[in-house]
Amino acid sequence: MPNVKFKDIYHALKDNIDNGKYDDSMMLPTEMELIEKFDCSRNTVRRAINELSKDGYVKSVKGKGVIILDRDSRESIELPIGNLLGLQELHLKKKFTTSVVNFSKITIDESLTKKTALRQDTEVYHLHRIRFFDNEPIILDINYFSADVVKDLNIEIAQKSIYEYIEKELNTKILASKKVIVVEHATELDKRFLDLGTYDCVAVVKTYAYTDSGKLFEYTESRHRPDKFVFVESSSVRKID
Repeated sequence: MPNVKFKDIYHALKDNIDNGKYDDSMMLPTEMELIEKFDCSRNTVRRAINELSKDGYVKSVKGKGVIILDRDSRESIELPIGNLLGLQELHLKKKFTTSVVNFSKITIDESLTKKTALRQDTEVYHLHRIRFFDNEPIILDINYFSADVVKDLNIEIAQKSIYEYIEKELNTKILASKKVIVVEHATELDKRFLDLGTYDCVAVVKTYAYTDSGKLFEYTESRHRPDKFVFVESSSVRKID
């Protein structure tokens, strides 16, 4: 059986939903239809549908199928809270572009261990990356990547997709991440790199990411302009007995 990855199916279905292909039925094709279309296993199709469900695109209804959820047309960018993909892999209608304004290699000291949870004396790549959407600077990423895991990282890779590099070039599987979302006063870095206007705060997503061996390899602070984002999570209504 061809090696079709669930992410490929996820992106294909998401693109079809975004382009209105299923608007008439408001339903995804059946599992069997998707298995035949992509020539893949049932488990692969189910993983792709599960990711779409996490991102608020669909909901599986027993005895009916997979329903496409209505989405509003507001200008804010919806970022799924449980998303394991990088920004580039989200396949939004407009693309993010990235400018690397700081790239260095440092060693985690005691204070950074408390901040990042990375072990003291770990060598890391430390980056500041500005994320542009439709040519507007709207996210400042402050990254710490373990040099032992993300080997030979460079600016060119950092301007594209570090997660894609980890999985496709280094053959390392990203298993899980923990995200903490807080609102903080804007720092001098935020004011320097983001067009905050009258805002004096940013929405900060702190990400701790792990390989499939359970190793913490990344701590990132993604500092978002508060007027450009909504963070979404999809959940089911609890069945009442």
